[in-house]
Amino acid sequence: MKILEINYINFRNLKDKRLKLSPEINLFIGKNGQGKTSIVEAIYFSATGKSFRTSKYSELIKYNKKKSGCYMEYMDKLSNKSLSIKFDFEKKEYVFNKKNVSYEEYYGKVNVVSFIPEDIDLIMGSPSVRRRFFNGEISQSNETYFYNIRKYNKLLKIRNKYLKSKDTKNEMFLIYQEEFIKYGSLILQKRIEYVKNISILLNLNYRKLFDNKKELYLSYSSFLGDIKKLSLKEIQEKFREYIAKHNIREIKYGYSLAGPQKDDFIFFLNEKEAKSYSSQGEKKSIVFSLKLAELDMILKERRENPIFIIDDLSSYFDKTRKRNIIDFLIKRNIQVMITSTEKFKINSKDFNVCEGEVYCENN
Repeated sequence: MKILEINYINFRNLKDKRLKLSPEINLFIGKNGQGKTSIVEAIYFSATGKSFRTSKYSELIKYNKKKSGCYMEYMDKLSNKSLSIKFDFEKKEYVFNKKNVSYEEYYGKVNVVSFIPEDIDLIMGSPSVRRRFFNGEISQSNETYFYNIRKYNKLLKIRNKYLKSKDTKNEMFLIYQEEFIKYGSLILQKRIEYVKNISILLNLNYRKLFDNKKELYLSYSSFLGDIKKLSLKEIQEKFREYIAKHNIREIKYGYSLAGPQKDDFIFFLNEKEAKSYSSQGEKKSIVFSLKLAELDMILKERRENPIFIIDDLSSYFDKTRKRNIIDFLIKRNIQVMITSTEKFKINSKDFNVCEGEVYCENN
């Protein structure tokens, strides 16, 4: 999968531009505050319909403008295609191959993995940060999981309304609860499978790039306890038992105490929890190893490489680690977008960024 070009209008502080991209490494160079991150954000936004910096669409619209949009042409293993998003302060319009589509039809057409400085929150942040991240990553390459998450979230809201009103004897509540257990169990099963697979890749990448004497793995912490070896039917039964046991407390508090929205993903380095015991350098390396593992997982699921975005590489790693990372990426057939305050001695298409304007050095 390769992005051929990106076109953005009234996006952030950027001047409107159409950029033709290299199928290999694209390097966006400039001082801080010039718009480098906004360019790769526009690429990520065009691909996913989401920003890696904000959940508010209004923040993406240039000051004093009423609407914005991004257009992307890309090539997958079958043919050339296009995606675009048009939006204002009230509505969003998703377009695939010049036809309006729903967000569900839009998401996952182009797979993108991003690595940004704020990703350290995947270790230091709350469980909700990790759940949101892994939900998004699994959904990118698995349409069934994407559907199940959206369905489950709707059922969770409905169930919480019944619990808040203490109307749990209602026949409809019991029907919704069975659906709640069904979709929640499917999510748990997929997460366990995903963690098992990505943890192997995570460790391989960490040892290859950063420290071959340490073991890194990802653990899934479920509200149901250890369910790694349970079948789907057994997970559902345990889910039911948990709800029955905590029924009185759920009614008392007025919201669900059961479900995958209570779970967490925990990183361990040499059998110690990374959040508490790893250094800042180790945490950065863990997150980068995770991103590389994502690339491999998407390749396995979709049979084609995703796009890799790396924001602010020049300040994130020391000279040796930067060189190792770049050499590693050059060997892979992956299209990469890198922002940096300095040039690298690599074969790349270079774009200079100054005050929101982009100039290509080597067409």
